[in-house]
Amino acid sequence: MKTEMLKKRMAPLLAASLILSAATGCSNGTGSNQAANQPAASEATTSQAEDKILAAQKKAKSSADFDWKKYDGSTIKVSFVQHAASDSVIAKISDFESKTGIKVEQSVTPEANYFDKLSTSLSSRSGDPDVFMSGAYQLWDYSSAGYVEDLNTYLSNPDMITSDYDFKDLVPSAVSALQWDGTPGHQVGKGPQLGLPLMFEIYTLAYNTRAFKQAGIEKPPATYDELLAVCDKLKNWNGSGSYPLAMRGARDWGTIHPGYMSTYANFGATDFAIEENKLVSKLNSPESVKMNEYFMDLIKRGGSPSWSKYTWYECAADLGAGKAAMMMDADAVTVQQNWSGASQEAGNIAWTTIPVVKAGTPTKSNYWTWSMAMNSSSKNKEAAWYFILYFTGKDFCMSSATEGNNLDPVRTSVWESEDFKNKMKDQPGYIDAYNATIGQTTILFTPQPYFFETTTEWAATLQDMIAGKYASVQEAMDSLKAKMDKAVEDIEIS
Repeated sequence: MKTEMLKKRMAPLLAASLILSAATGCSNGTGSNQAANQPAASEATTSQAEDKILAAQKKAKSSADFDWKKYDGSTIKVSFVQHAASDSVIAKISDFESKTGIKVEQSVTPEANYFDKLSTSLSSRSGDPDVFMSGAYQLWDYSSAGYVEDLNTYLSNPDMITSDYDFKDLVPSAVSALQWDGTPGHQVGKGPQLGLPLMFEIYTLAYNTRAFKQAGIEKPPATYDELLAVCDKLKNWNGSGSYPLAMRGARDWGTIHPGYMSTYANFGATDFAIEENKLVSKLNSPESVKMNEYFMDLIKRGGSPSWSKYTWYECAADLGAGKAAMMMDADAVTVQQNWSGASQEAGNIAWTTIPVVKAGTPTKSNYWTWSMAMNSSSKNKEAAWYFILYFTGKDFCMSSATEGNNLDPVRTSVWESEDFKNKMKDQPGYIDAYNATIGQTTILFTPQPYFFETTTEWAATLQDMIAGKYASVQEAMDSLKAKMDKAVEDIEIS
């Protein structure tokens, strides 16, 4: 089907796909063949959009002279998922109301129910909520259905931005992760600005320094072969029930997107490619098969006996309790186990980059981001924009990261600040792993309307593969490719 027909089909798909996304929980470079499919016009458009934003900043008033009271008396509704990022915003809403005169009515919903509730509200076209918290994957669905306002409209208006907003200070990959031109198969980083980031997650390897010292391991593994060797040394490292490496394994999309997808990309594998105006699965490519052979070996040698039931929550709990010696997942998740008094192993956890195939190769990481987006049906768009502007500005980003616990911060100036470095001084390797990884961090999936369904099927295949239900990894990946091709067969890219 053509893109316009696809958009029409998105509405009935939203409820099912977003229920899948909600069931997962997220605390929660792109393949060259995919990047080649990006139209030059999109690149030019994106560059032009940034140029307009920078030009608007030059013409704009400073924050001190900006008319923050312009929409005094307005009321906006904001929907939050229950999360540390939303906690940091809610704590400062009274300051925003005092500064602007805009009244904020907020609702907070646990992640398990959030996207189901939000999709129902957006589909009503009532304008409620005006602003909503979202992940990037969900924005693909929402934007395809026409529910999302392009924030470039406001960023490029000198009357709606401040001269000191400093758009380029926002971590570039966090901004580009929220740009998409709406065409299935086209990668993020081009097109409308669907949201602005509140926080993000990159994927790193957290490890227990006590476990490493006890096993005589002098340094964290830099390659995948070294990771396997370390796993062999850490079996039952802390008595019966302990194991080397915590990774997600539950039968849902969240198993695929953190450490697994980052490893997948580091093996040079990709999920889809555009061939003759169709999306074609590449899950049975030689690179994918090799990676999945490695992954099966890794889980069998290092994973939890309960791996197939594990979400991020079980993984993190095991790391903190001294059951898992390592965890490959979100840096912002693992650090919660290392704050003073947070867990049994607090003070023993350090960070390094996700291993690579060949030593010295820059490590790639997938991305998760929580963002604020605007409802295209909002009846208070200007006031809604003021909310987004305020809560993505420098002052809030600094305070939420240093006084609060909103990690990872979305501004480079925060990462480079002495206040943030001081806060993270007892988290060894955290900032170093970030600095070594962020340049190769992006959303590694190919945007397409069946994302949640296909990644959940992917996770199910991993479970079956590791359980021995296939004669070989090649057979498992051939079977998965056929299912993926079937799922996306109606997508025609013009």
